[in-house]
Amino acid sequence: MKHNVKPIRLAVFASGRGSNLEAILRNIDDGELAAEVVLVISNRPAAGALEIARQKEIPSFHVASKQFADEQDYETHLLKLLAEHQTELIVLAGYLKLIPVSIIRQYRNRILNIHPALLPSFGGPGLYGHFVHEAVLSYGCKVSGATVHLVDEEYDTGAPILQRCVPVLDDDTPETLAARVLQIEHQIFSEAIQLFAEGRVIIEGRKSRILK
Repeated sequence: MKHNVKPIRLAVFASGRGSNLEAILRNIDDGELAAEVVLVISNRPAAGALEIARQKEIPSFHVASKQFADEQDYETHLLKLLAEHQTELIVLAGYLKLIPVSIIRQYRNRILNIHPALLPSFGGPGLYGHFVHEAVLSYGCKVSGATVHLVDEEYDTGAPILQRCVPVLDDDTPETLAARVLQIEHQIFSEAIQLFAEGRVIIEGRKSRILK
C-alpha cells in the first residue's frame, strides 16, 4: 500500500471500453495507488468496463434512467448503491451522461472526471472522445493534454485538479493524438485519486491547492 495511506473507496462510472478503469486497477495492483474500486456503474449494458469489473469480481451494475419510472427513482437508486458500498470518491472514467444534481450535492468536491484536453479549451456538451481531438487539430493547436477536474452541475466546468500537456505533431491524426493523450490520462487520473486518498487537495472556490 502506498505510503501506508488507507485505501480510498472508489465508485467508477464508465460508458465505454474501460481503459481508464483498467489503468486505475493496474496502478492499485502495482502499489502505486492507495485505492479500492468498490463499485462500477455503467449506463450501457455492453460496456467493456462492466466486463472488466466482473472479471475482477467487483460489484458492477448497468443503471440507466430509462429503467425507472421517473428521474427521482433513478437518482434514489444510484444514491443507494453509492451508500451501500460506502463510496468515498466517485470517478468518471469515460462516462457520457450528466451526473444528477442530487448526487453532485451529496458528493460535492468528491467526484472526479478526466477530459482529453486542457480545459477550459475544447470542453462542454458534444466535446468528448475523438470530437475533442478533431477540434484541437482543426484549430491548429501546438499542445494538447488531459485535465482531471471536479464535477459540478455542468459539463467540464468544475475546478481543475491536475493538468498535463502533450505536443501536437504536424502529422497527427485524431487517432494518434488520442493515443498520446490517453497515456497521460492513465497517469494523472491515478495521481489525482492518490492526492485525495492522502487528503492533500484543498478546494477554494474555483481553485484547487495541493498540499505538500
